[in-house]
Amino acid sequence: MGELYLINALAIFTFMVILFIIAQILKDNSIIDIGWGFGFVIIAIVSFLNHDGYGARQLVILLLVATWGMRLAIHLWIRSIGRGEDFRYANFRKAWGKNAMRIAFFRVFMMQGLFMLLLAYPIIATNADQSNGRLDGWAWAGIVIWIIGFLFQVIGDYQLERFKKTRPNKEAVLKSGLWRYTRHPNYFGEATMWWGIFLIVLPVHLGWISLFSALFMNLLLLKVSGVPFLDKRYSGNADYAQYKQETNRFIPWPPKKS
Repeated sequence: MGELYLINALAIFTFMVILFIIAQILKDNSIIDIGWGFGFVIIAIVSFLNHDGYGARQLVILLLVATWGMRLAIHLWIRSIGRGEDFRYANFRKAWGKNAMRIAFFRVFMMQGLFMLLLAYPIIATNADQSNGRLDGWAWAGIVIWIIGFLFQVIGDYQLERFKKTRPNKEAVLKSGLWRYTRHPNYFGEATMWWGIFLIVLPVHLGWISLFSALFMNLLLLKVSGVPFLDKRYSGNADYAQYKQETNRFIPWPPKKS
């Protein structure tokens, strides 16, 4: 597994350097968000091609990760057209001043590359496993859970983009569809997909360590890069404050009566 990790580390380092150079040309560090999903696709392909023999479990992991990563990258790319640099990265650029380029290289691009490699353990472990890779009960359960998560993310994103085109103003809050049951259906879906992958990988050698990848993804979404930004974006919004009181933050649940 060590050799496979090294190969992927080189691939992701190269990818991140190229992405960083493009970002400096465009003066838009937020393209890292588009590269996030695509980076996992690279890891899945590199790991799969460097595996001796192609079992069903390895093929399933490749297809699921590639489907999620490419869908997410394309969605974020379409959403970014004509918007310029995302406000989060624009604020970072201002705060970092003349050192913005150097700090962005390490704290944005290299750090996210490192996060990718940590989260990609189940992908790499599956392809490093020397068993026949047949699908068992764990794999089928994981596939079902992954599909549920994928639907939450895709439908949640679709409902949000449709709402943005018809909302009366930028401070309006989406409270219908999946957003009636969770304030972050897209992030819940992403976390759920990684729990599905954990179950698929569980039977392989040292597959249980994938638990930490799923937990780490949940931590990133809940505490670092996902949920906190939206909550901060709508701080001071009375409508969103009521929405927070009525609707679960993450796990879908019937709304509370106000």
